[in-house]
Amino acid sequence: MPSPGSRPATSEEAAAPSASGIDLADIAAALRQRRAAWRATREREHLRDPAYGAHGFPARHALGRIVDTLAAALFPMRLGPPELTLANEDAFVEASLGSALPALAAQLRMELAALGPAEAATAADAGATRMVRKLAARLPDIRRLLDSDVEAAFAGDPAARSVDEVLLCYPSFTALIHHRIAHEIYKLGAPLVARIIAEIAHSHTGIDIHPGATIGESFFIDHGTGVVIGQTAIIGRRVRLYQAVTLGARSFTVDEDGHLLNTPRHPIIEDDVTIYAGATVLGRITIGAGSVIGGNVWLTRSVPPRSQVRQSKPSVIIETDPLADWPDL
Repeated sequence: MPSPGSRPATSEEAAAPSASGIDLADIAAALRQRRAAWRATREREHLRDPAYGAHGFPARHALGRIVDTLAAALFPMRLGPPELTLANEDAFVEASLGSALPALAAQLRMELAALGPAEAATAADAGATRMVRKLAARLPDIRRLLDSDVEAAFAGDPAARSVDEVLLCYPSFTALIHHRIAHEIYKLGAPLVARIIAEIAHSHTGIDIHPGATIGESFFIDHGTGVVIGQTAIIGRRVRLYQAVTLGARSFTVDEDGHLLNTPRHPIIEDDVTIYAGATVLGRITIGAGSVIGGNVWLTRSVPPRSQVRQSKPSVIIETDPLADWPDL
């Protein structure tokens, strides 16, 4: 019988699982042992400093909010709050940067601290501050690049009715906002934070761009789902990709102990190249300026400028029902 003043459990609460009867301390202890075994293995194999991971790691949800705030600062009238006006636009941008940049510094500090000994906390603080200052100085140029991306999408897609539609609706532009920011952070020396930002965009858009990839201005991915751009890819200006294009690696270089080496292994796409849906371009090859790569092409060798690469014409067989035209009886 319920005690006075208590309420009866709801049907949802009554159906919910309970920790009653579960020895949480035993489970926690077993998980601690599993973590210790993992860390000991990594230490024995010299894969990480023993202190690696003792400080906590950058948080995906926090970085998502930070990038959203930076995007609003870059495009305040489109990605900022609906009540924003031209009269208070500058104040909103300043306030957004004042919020996002210190929060980003905290995330960067966690990455830098995790990679060094505990006594390097001061160096991590200084490094994070230095990175944020350099990124802030790059924001106007990031905006310039994104402006060129919006214009390229509007010019290249007859379904786009305005640049605002591109900015607000196109998944490729969401991916590029994240990439342009992540790429700068990657170059500054925080690859984990950069990769988290890239994977946030990947999960939201289905477009997988490694933050190490170098992408020139006026870049457009039409539709976008399934596009993969590898770490060492270099993409020139005014390049257009369609859905399900892969710019990937064909093979990997290893050292004498069999460990993978991070060498250039992805394609170089020169200016004014178009790559149609489903094409796969692999290896450190060069696609010459002005070339067109047809849909579903598998390409593993370089092509000169102004090339057209396509598959031989496939045969199409259409079988019809011989009874389809018979009258109903």
